[in-house]
This record gives sequence, C-alpha cells and structure tokens, in this order.
Amino acid sequence: MHEQLVRIAELARSHRIMVQVLPFASAAHALLNGMASLMTFPDAPPVVYTESAGTGRLIDGPAMVERSQKSYDLVRAASLPPTASLDLIESLAEEYTTSCAPHTI
Repeated sequence: MHEQLVRIAELARSHRIMVQVLPFASAAHALLNGMASLMTFPDAPPVVYTESAGTGRLIDGPAMVERSQKSYDLVRAASLPPTASLDLIESLAEEYTTSCAPHTI
C-alpha cells in the first residue's frame, strides 16, 4: 500500500493527474457502484463509460450522460480539494511506512 500511495503522490506532484479524495465520512454517493469515465469530444456528443465487477457499459443517451455528469459534480463537491487530498495521501503513505516496519525483539 505504501508504494501505491507514494506513486499516486508522485503523479499528482508532477501534475500528470489531479487527485481528490472522497472521505468515508462524506456518506454514500451516486458513483459508489463502480467507476465512471466521462468523455467529451470536439466533434461528437459526450458519453459515459461505466464499469463495475465483471462488466462495462458505454452510455450515450443524453439524459443518462447528463445525470452522470451531475453525479460526478456532486462527488467532486464533497471531495477534499486536490492539495488536501495529496496531503492526506502522503500522510497515509508515511503511516504505512512506520506501521509496517519490521519489529525487532
């Protein structure tokens, strides 16, 4: 887990990705059932690709795409800002380093 958190932090610090953490305390959200990718194109209508255990689905219906966008916007609004998310990730990575260190007798 330590290495994974460190890698995410490295990517965020290099501005290759933007990370926002949704704390468990924020309650359930509309995208809890799996992953969703919102895709926009300069020459085509937007689509949503959803994925959950063992299945994936491309959604192109305008009403469903709009609903997914609203759900995504709500999740982002409930998430920590990118800087606070990165701080949390780095803090957790450090905790994994100290809590998983070999014990000596």
